[in-house]
Order: sequence, then structure tokens, then C-alpha cells
Amino acid sequence: MTIHIGAKPGEIAETVLMPGDPLRAKWAAERFLENPVCINQVRGMLGYTGHWRGHRVTIHGSGMGMASLSIYANELIRDYGAKTLIRVGSAGAMQADVHIRDIVLAQTCTTLTTPSRGMFRELNFAPCADFGLLSAAHRAATGQGARVHVGNIYSSDVFYDERPDLNEVMTRHGVLCVEMEAAELYAVAARHKARALAVLTISDHLLTHEALPASEREQSFGAMIEVALEAAFA
Repeated sequence: MTIHIGAKPGEIAETVLMPGDPLRAKWAAERFLENPVCINQVRGMLGYTGHWRGHRVTIHGSGMGMASLSIYANELIRDYGAKTLIRVGSAGAMQADVHIRDIVLAQTCTTLTTPSRGMFRELNFAPCADFGLLSAAHRAATGQGARVHVGNIYSSDVFYDERPDLNEVMTRHGVLCVEMEAAELYAVAARHKARALAVLTISDHLLTHEALPASEREQSFGAMIEVALEAAFA
């Protein structure tokens, strides 16, 4: 057990999918895993371990934002031996050709700051995905017939952003979408020599102000979970 994770030794798999919402972790585990067992409920952050096509998998919530994710990613890797961590979550599109329900694979992450920033000091570290996971996820997504984009995303440390000028600069430079966790996941994974990837579903659009209806979110997010699982065990 750790301060934030109540699982016993051996209860967490080497492959962990990390949605932000703990209830989405519960939904994904019950839908995609065989015989899922709840292995963490500390502070309401749910985690489940089960099997997918014979492979052992844990699906564990990360909470909202990089500070929360950093806690769970560090403990999962350092204390429970996780070796592959895949963020699965929603994002807001920042390009006209990225549409609602599209899948985005984060090759690199732009960010203003992360919990790891103090460690890097003056260095502008470039957080990037594991290429093996990235290429496997791209194959899985295209195999599903999904619209998929690969490239740079923006990991924001705030939800209520009041910097339209910054958004305009990122759109101009081809940043695909915005979310709140991937940059720190990539930094933590690099530090501990683990594999990491963010597989994102576009739920909102910053340019058109479209939003995915709540009734359709689970169906669209299911495709993202399948891509992540396929990539993890390719």
C-alpha cells in the first residue's frame, strides 16, 4: 500500500490504463475486462484489475490535472512495478480538421508547466510518447476505421483558461488539441524508464464550440479504450 493507493503487492498489473474520472475507470473495467476486481478505493480514486484477451490489465483513475496524475503515475511505477501506462481521456480540438469523436494520439506535448518543471530547472524538456505504443495505437485506430490524428498536443495546468492569445499561437503551430495530464505522464514515465502514451477522444471543439452529447460519450470513448488495449499488447 501507498499513501494514495490501497492495493496489495501484486494486485496491480504491469499495464495500466489511466482515465481521469474514477467512474470512467469503473465503467471501462466492467465493459472491457474479464472478472475485474476493485483494488483501490482510497479517496474515491477507483482502480480495477482484470484480464483482456488473456492479458492482465489494471484500469486506474488519475484524477484531474497533472498534479493528481503525477501522484498516481509515480506510485504505480515506483511502488507497484507498472511498466506501461496509457492515458485514456477526452480533449478539446484546436484544429479545423480535427473533429468531434476523432482519436488523437499524442506524439509530443506542449505545456507551460508541469509538476516535474522544478526538476528540469532551465531545461525545456520535450515530453514524448513511446514510439512502439504510438505506432501500435495508430495501427489499431486505423484498423477500426477511426479518424485518427498523430502529433503535438497541449497539456494545460488550468481548466478555465483565459489566454485566447496563447490558444491562437498553438493553433497556428499545429497543436491538435488540449487536455490536462499527458505531459506529466510522459515526464514521469521517462524518468522511471516506463512506456507511456495518451490516447484521446475529441469531446469538444475550441474553434467551432461543438460538444459531444453526454448520451454518446460512452460509445465514442469505448473505441479509445479498445485502441489503448490493442496498443499495449501489440
